[in-house]
Amino acid sequence: MSALNVQQVRSFNRTVAEAIGAIDDRFLGRARPMAESRLLWEIGPYGADLRDLRARLSLDSGYLSRILGSLQRQGLVVVESRPDDLRIRRACLTDTGLQERAELDRLSDAVALRVLSPLDDRQRAALLAAMSEVERLLQPCLVRLTTEDPNSGDARWCFEQYFAELNHRFDSGFDPSLSLSADARELTAPAGTLILARLHGSPVGCIAVKLHRKAAAEIKRMWVNPSARGLGLGRRLLDEAESYARKEGAHRVHLETNQTLTEAIHLYRRAGYIEVEAFSAEPYAHHWFEKKLSRPSTSVVSRKSDRQRQ
Repeated sequence: MSALNVQQVRSFNRTVAEAIGAIDDRFLGRARPMAESRLLWEIGPYGADLRDLRARLSLDSGYLSRILGSLQRQGLVVVESRPDDLRIRRACLTDTGLQERAELDRLSDAVALRVLSPLDDRQRAALLAAMSEVERLLQPCLVRLTTEDPNSGDARWCFEQYFAELNHRFDSGFDPSLSLSADARELTAPAGTLILARLHGSPVGCIAVKLHRKAAAEIKRMWVNPSARGLGLGRRLLDEAESYARKEGAHRVHLETNQTLTEAIHLYRRAGYIEVEAFSAEPYAHHWFEKKLSRPSTSVVSRKSDRQRQ
């Protein structure tokens, strides 16, 4: 990454911050910082669970608590346990908070009009198209990859979407019970792992790895939500799965795929996978791939050896 690229991004950030009035603690002319205004917007008219706010805005618990504390002292927000589950805390706007959010909405519209009004029709169309493209291209840096319990609600949802897509695309449909297994036990350490990708707190992709001692690791359940395709997320998930397998001592990874999944086949080949003879009895597979993994760094090997001795 060149220094010129970095400077261009920083210049863009400064211009946008100035244009939307985010360079001081009176965002949109209100007597509160931008973080508080954004949280009022995200809580919305129907309220939001604190865990969802943390995930959606990538905030740690301490920082979120400080912002909510300030909004509570201003009489804009109340935080209570959810009646159906007392373990879950939920933030709701007071009547005053709803009025403030409506005012922020009005002021945000005014800022947008101020940006657009000096432009003619051609310039306005160009700016809006550029904004749409920039927003799309910024999505990858907002995606978070985490290890997930394969029994979690988000994991099950991803699997359901994955199975439904395969059933739609495969010529003969898809029955998970006929496919080679990748159950929760096999995707939980030390047998393997499940990695989920989230955008604004919502799952948008997954990939799983099954470990086999000294044999090749298996990559399974790779899926990206159609709304997140074209952003390089598939390659990022694949890299993360390979990194996990490498750290766990695997020297090779295997995967198989169906002939209808042409975009996945192209991805695997670009990522250095070589097509090999069938190594499994997967009934839905037409292509079998293998990739040799580079050895982990000395520090990683040392940590793994320490774990094995414990």
